[in-house]
Amino acid sequence: MSALKNSVGVEGLDEKSIDPDPIKQFQLWFDDAIAAKLPLPEAMTLATATPDGKPSARMVLLKQVDHEGFVFYTNYHSAKAEQLDANPYAALVFYWATLDRQVRVEGSVVKTSAQESRDYFRTRPRESQIGAWASAQSEAISGRDVLEQHAKELEALYCDREIDCPEHWGGYRLKPERIEFWKSRVGRLHDRLLYQRSDDGWIITRLAP
Repeated sequence: MSALKNSVGVEGLDEKSIDPDPIKQFQLWFDDAIAAKLPLPEAMTLATATPDGKPSARMVLLKQVDHEGFVFYTNYHSAKAEQLDANPYAALVFYWATLDRQVRVEGSVVKTSAQESRDYFRTRPRESQIGAWASAQSEAISGRDVLEQHAKELEALYCDREIDCPEHWGGYRLKPERIEFWKSRVGRLHDRLLYQRSDDGWIITRLAP
């Protein structure tokens, strides 16, 4: 059972009842967000930085989570991908406002295998597969008509066959080193429990709000 029972600030995070495994605890919360029928519960802010420390952030979608990490997919030529290639560390933030819950994740990032990327690409809607080919993500274009025309050309090209996964498209896996669970409480005396990875597993620490 999840350590949190409702979103009104009465129930909170308790070190004694929270799951000692942060991935299992995350899955409990994620399942709660799905059960609450929240819009896009898998949406997460991805923060990256250039080698000289200039940050940027954007929303992406979580596609898989397990003890290996948190997986999302993108164009490998995009701005975020260039930053991750140069500085392979990132942070994620999930915020489920209706449940008064937030999860922050920090860690190193690696690419998924080409086979993993291909396997996931096959599950995407055909329009999204075309989009992966049509959009040179993060590059300047002269207008939307250029993008739409390229998509039409690709639809004609692939009209009678399976769409291959582009070599420039695939996944990243964030391997968590720190995961913080936050729960809103009355008077802004929020609960914050931080999991930090150690040689022996995970250490849980309570943080002041």
